[in-house]
Amino acid sequence: MAMERGMVIIGAGECGVRAAFALRENGYDGPVTLIGTEKHLPYERPPLSKEAMVSEDHPAPRTIAAASLFNEKNIDFIGSSTATSIDREEKRVTLEDGRQIPYEGLLFATGAIPRPLPLAAGSKHCTTLRSFDDALAIRARFQPGARIVIVGGGFIGLELAASARKRGASVTVIEAQSRIMMRGVPEEIARVIDTRHRHEGVTILCDTGIVSFADAADNVAITLSTGNVIVADLAIIGIGATPVTALAEASGLETGNGIVVNDWLQTSDPDIYAAGDCCIFPLAVYGGRRVRLEAWRNAQEQGALAARNMLGAREPHQAVPWFWSDQYELGLQVAGLSDEGTKSIRRDLGDGAFILFHLAADGRLVAASGIGPGNSVAKDIRLAEMLIARGARPDSAQLSTADVKLKSLLAA
Repeated sequence: MAMERGMVIIGAGECGVRAAFALRENGYDGPVTLIGTEKHLPYERPPLSKEAMVSEDHPAPRTIAAASLFNEKNIDFIGSSTATSIDREEKRVTLEDGRQIPYEGLLFATGAIPRPLPLAAGSKHCTTLRSFDDALAIRARFQPGARIVIVGGGFIGLELAASARKRGASVTVIEAQSRIMMRGVPEEIARVIDTRHRHEGVTILCDTGIVSFADAADNVAITLSTGNVIVADLAIIGIGATPVTALAEASGLETGNGIVVNDWLQTSDPDIYAAGDCCIFPLAVYGGRRVRLEAWRNAQEQGALAARNMLGAREPHQAVPWFWSDQYELGLQVAGLSDEGTKSIRRDLGDGAFILFHLAADGRLVAASGIGPGNSVAKDIRLAEMLIARGARPDSAQLSTADVKLKSLLAA
């Protein structure tokens, strides 16, 4: 008997799982199939570079939903499986084992994978972090006295650096650009992170390239563009991520730094959607600027939005981007895209915490970046996010004065 057509989701990360449950929450009662490449029940990825590395207990995946909840909501999760082809005319997905799943709506939530460094391709002492199994293998190498090199001074690389130091390893970060966290984080905040890592004993080498990797039995010698050589027991490559688009491309969908979607997350095929790290989409809050975001909350929001639109909502994406990182005791949060601003206003919150408000030339608040101990900036970043969404043009003097509550500016 032919299978009933339903909603098929390729990718079982945060975005895909959120979409599956959102279909049920919005009243869809047809088949929902969630296809994932890993053997594990779908799990959260943010802890992989942090808690999974430093927890006292042997870590386990932090599942997004229990197996019982998938059963209760009648969501068919197919793990350890890869979708190999899509017949758009017949509206059918074929899996590597030959199974064929018909769909009425299809969602790509395939995410992104670590960008490879070709020079490191042949080294058995170089690795990347994407999966829980990757995290376990890296954690086992974070031992007191171990020599760890991290290539790339972005969020993941620096979170791993902090985790490695907490476990007693020696850490060197190699960054090709002039400073760490060049993408999306203002220099003033990056300096705070840089200083904190150096205080912890991390060596940070900026403006430094890599010439070669040479394996020995138990380590790898890394020759730098300066001529110096660093010997590492493990090198972790963290130089960004590449969207997983091969199947979309093979299916004839429009791509370009991600699967191209419209305001409703719809691809060039009206029955196929894409959401999360794998898609490039227009940001309404910035006049339709096309971006691809690698962020946990964006994956959640777009998964839910895609589900609603697959059911006919035609609801545009209007959220303000939000990112965060925890390193040592410091919490970093960014709402919006700071490169949209032409000037910044600083607000000091005490205990070393501060927020930078980024204003466009017309006075609109377009982003806010904050750092401080724990969650000290969280409330004000959330309020700033709401101001950004409203297109507010707050007074600069009020933004710089901690005594002026952001909530009052929101009310105004």
